[in-house]
Amino acid sequence: MNTNVEQSNIPSFIDPHEVGAWGMYLRQVDRTAPYLGSLTRWADTLRHPKRILIVDIPIRLDNGTVTHFEGYRVQHNVSRGPGKGGVRFHPQVSLPEVMALAAWMSTKCAVVNLPFGGAKGGVRIDPRKYSMAELERVTRRYTSEIIQVIGPEQDIPAPDVNTNAQVMSWMMDTYSISKGYSVKAAVTGKPVALGGSLGRVEATGRGIYVIATEAVKTFGMQLKGARIAIQGFGNVGGTAARLFQEAGAKVIAIYDQTGIVYDEQGLDVKALLNYAHEHGGGVKGAPGVTTLKPKEFWSLKTDILIPAALEGQITKDNAGLIRAKLVIEGANGPTTPEADDVLAENGIPVVPDVLANAGGVTVSYFEWVQDLESFFWDENTINHRLEDVMRSAYKAVTQSAAEHHVSLRTAAFILGCTRILEAREVRGLYP
Repeated sequence: MNTNVEQSNIPSFIDPHEVGAWGMYLRQVDRTAPYLGSLTRWADTLRHPKRILIVDIPIRLDNGTVTHFEGYRVQHNVSRGPGKGGVRFHPQVSLPEVMALAAWMSTKCAVVNLPFGGAKGGVRIDPRKYSMAELERVTRRYTSEIIQVIGPEQDIPAPDVNTNAQVMSWMMDTYSISKGYSVKAAVTGKPVALGGSLGRVEATGRGIYVIATEAVKTFGMQLKGARIAIQGFGNVGGTAARLFQEAGAKVIAIYDQTGIVYDEQGLDVKALLNYAHEHGGGVKGAPGVTTLKPKEFWSLKTDILIPAALEGQITKDNAGLIRAKLVIEGANGPTTPEADDVLAENGIPVVPDVLANAGGVTVSYFEWVQDLESFFWDENTINHRLEDVMRSAYKAVTQSAAEHHVSLRTAAFILGCTRILEAREVRGLYP
C-alpha cells in the first residue's frame, strides 16, 4: 500500500497492504481536492462507497459436486441517479478493485454528464474453466443474491471483462422472473432481441476513436498516417483499431492476452480480427507479422498508445520506456499515479479513462432510456448522439485543464467530482 493513502479511507475489512486499485483512486481524489473550493467539505463522500455487498455463490457443477464463488456489488455514489456499472468474471477480482471501478464509474458518468451514479460488480471465477451451463448457474445465483440492490431505478448492471450479452440476458431474465414480468431496463448490454441497443457492442471503442479525433487537434497531430499501438483486442481495442485504420492511421502493434504482434507498415486489422475470431480470440500465431516482448511494446516509437486491457498496466517500472506522443486510456485505471508523474515529466499527455472510455456507458444510457420508453433508435442516431456527448465532454475537460493549469486527468476529476458533490450538497443529509 502507498503510504500516502489514509488508513481511515480503507474499510476495516480490507487488508491495508492489498488496497490496490482503491488506493490509486484515493490518490487521484487527493490530487483533485485542492480544486474543489467550498465543496471540499463534502470530499470524504468520494472516499466512502455508499454500499458494499459481498455474496456467496454456491452452484452445482456439471459433475454433481457443489462449489462456492465470491461475488461483489459496490455502489459508490448515487447522488446524481441510479448506480451504473459492469459485472466482470475474473479469477483476480477483489473487493478493492470493484470499489475502485465503481468510483471511477461515478466520476465517468459525471464527466460526460449522464444522470447516473457509479457501481460495479464482479465474481471471482475463471470462466474458461467452466461450461456454459455452469456459467449460467453462476450468473443466475449471483443475480439472485444481489437482486435487492439492483433494478432500473436503483442500479443497472452491464457487461465487463469476460461477460457479454448472453450473461446480461441471464441477469435480465432472472430479475424479470423475480418480478413476474419482463424488465428490459434492469440491465444494459443485452442482445437487441431483448431490448438491447444498436451500436452498444462497438460503443467504447468508437468513443475512444472520437476522443482521439479531438485530441490530435489539441496536441498538433494528425490522425491520418498516425502510428498507433493498442493493448487489448476485444470489443474495445478491436473496434478502435478498425476505426483508426479506416481513418488512415497505421495500427502498428496489438498486445492481447495471448501475445504481441507488430508490423512497421501497419497491421491488417480486419484480417487480424478474423484470425482472432477463428483462433480462440487471440492474436498469437497470426501469419505475416513480427512478435514482440512486452518491454518492446511499451518502448515502441508511436504517435498514440492506447492501453485497453486491465487496470495497472502502465506503472513506474515501464512508464519511462514509453515514447508515444499521446496516451489515450481505453481501460479503467490502466495508469498508476506514479506512472502519471513519469509521463508528465517526459511531456507525454494522457487522456484519462473517465473521459476516453465513456462511450460504453453513454450508449448504455441510451439503451436504458430506449427500454424505459419502449421506443428504439436507429444506429446512425445512436452513433451521432454518442459523438455529440463525447465531443462535448472533451471540450469541457480541456477547458477545465486550461482554467486550472492541470493535467487532463485532474481536470476530468475536477469536473466529475464537482458535479457529484454539487448534487450531494443540494440534496443535503438525512436525517
